Amino acid sequence: MKDSKKLNVSAIKDGTVIDHIPAENLFKVLSILDLKSLKSKMTFGTNMESNKLGLKAIIKVSDKYFEDDEINKIALVAPEAKLNIINNYKVIEKKVVEIPNEVVGIVKCVNPKCITNNDEIVTRFNVVEKSKVALKCHYCEKITDQEHMKIIK
Repeated sequence: MKDSKKLNVSAIKDGTVIDHIPAENLFKVLSILDLKSLKSKMTFGTNMESNKLGLKAIIKVSDKYFEDDEINKIALVAPEAKLNIINNYKVIEKKVVEIPNEVVGIVKCVNPKCITNNDEIVTRFNVVEKSKVALKCHYCEKITDQEHMKIIK
């Protein structure tokens, strides 16, 4: 018997589906990718059941294909995320996010005395731990972990 109370999200003809986002990080991914300024049709949902994550979020963006550097930004807050590239309603490519070696202008330094928090200087971090996401500030050398990470973009 079909469960008539399930929510069906329509397929997209062309574009990108970002799946396996931890539910609590949906809005961070939307912010990192600056999707609010995008004029394409977009669908997103959160608190969906996931065997892997418990609860997950998903984002579908019509007529948008992300560059690798954009995709890798997602890894800062959703390291398990997967991207499906859609063409004519079919998945033509699957991509896995990778944490970049350097993060520029996306994350705020946790050190209130850092020059980036007191002058108009773009933040710059080296990734020192990829499995748990730890960033070392280029200017003050303070480590920012995933738990304390604040997205500025």
